[in-house]
Amino acid sequence: MSDLKEHTEENLELMISAIKAKLRMASAAAMQASHYDMNQFEEIKELYEIVEAKSNFSISEVEALVSELGKLRKQS
Repeated sequence: MSDLKEHTEENLELMISAIKAKLRMASAAAMQASHYDMNQFEEIKELYEIVEAKSNFSISEVEALVSELGKLRKQS
């Protein structure tokens, strides 16, 4: 496993990919690491740790996590 203390594009990609897989997101293709700024690394890491700590999620939990990810996306 990668050292997530390092703020790298690779670690950001790893976390986003793991979140998408764990949440089984229907719109996973729309969520890419490039949509997030490295300044948001710690916030994304917190979400990643939450997702990795649980085996199952309710619909409302998935919606809340996706909402938080949406707030962290780069503004166009």
